[in-house]
Formats: sequence, structure tokens, C-alpha cells
Amino acid sequence: MSSLFFSSFEVTRQVFYRSTNALSYAIVNLKPLVPGHVLVVPTRKVTRLVDLNESEIASLMGSVQRVGNVIERAYGADALTIACQDGKAAGQSVPHVHFHILPRKAVGDRFSNNDDIYPALENSEGSLKSDLQQSANQTLKVDADENRKPRTEEEMEREATWLRSFFA
Repeated sequence: MSSLFFSSFEVTRQVFYRSTNALSYAIVNLKPLVPGHVLVVPTRKVTRLVDLNESEIASLMGSVQRVGNVIERAYGADALTIACQDGKAAGQSVPHVHFHILPRKAVGDRFSNNDDIYPALENSEGSLKSDLQQSANQTLKVDADENRKPRTEEEMEREATWLRSFFA
């Protein structure tokens, strides 16, 4: 497989799914809000949804649906939160379109009030770019939420390998 980039960050080892037409892929998250929090990304680096062509949109949405179905089963979830921050004013900090898929549980979810996930998601995006950059340099930055430490490349690769088995 050729190298894949999320914005300018090489994420090939984090990839666990690639669409059949190679227009989109899914990666495990550096700092998941909940276990199973993953990203679905178009292969071509574009900042906004409007910049994608129809084939890319179809691939991206199909990938969100397929990956979401697997993530829900793999993590024993009852539902999914699917979010896209489309542009800087919407909280997007990495200038590459991406969808967050977060498995949710009716009982035992980290966020007892379902809507509390949205501010957490917005805050997580705020530090992601610097975390990704520092991860590439092997010096990981931790934001104010000490419960969400950046994971190592090895930890992310283990999860990606496990998730890949659901698509075989």
C-alpha cells in the first residue's frame, strides 16, 4: 500500500480500512474520546466537503457507513455519533475533510449526557494538529485532559491491525 496522509501527517500505520475505489480510508485516532473513536478521510487532501467531487463524496459516505457498522459491532455499541467539522469556523483544526465515528452505549457511555460529546469533540480538534506534529517527532504533547493521552504509533498500529480483521 502506498503512503497515506491526513493533511501533512503520514498515517499509513493507522489505516485499517480503504475503500475499494481507493478514494477514502479510515484511521484509528491519536487521542480517542471513547474506545473505538476513528476517522474516515478522503484520500485526496481537501479542506472542505464542497471541494470533493461526486465520486469522492459517494466513497466517503459509503466508507462512513461501512466503517460505522463495523465499529458499532466491534466495540459493542448501541449507536454512533458521526461528526464532521467542515471548516475552521466549525472547529476543524486539521485542514483535511474528515468524519469522526464514535461508538456510543446506552449504558456505561463516557458521556452520560449525550450532547456533552460535542464540546469534547471540539476541544479535541483544537489540540490535534500540534499533537500530530509532535507525534511525528516522537515527542507527544498532552492537552489539558489527562485522561486522553496521545497513543504511541505501536498502540495505534495494534488497534488498526485488529480492526482490519473485520474487513477481511
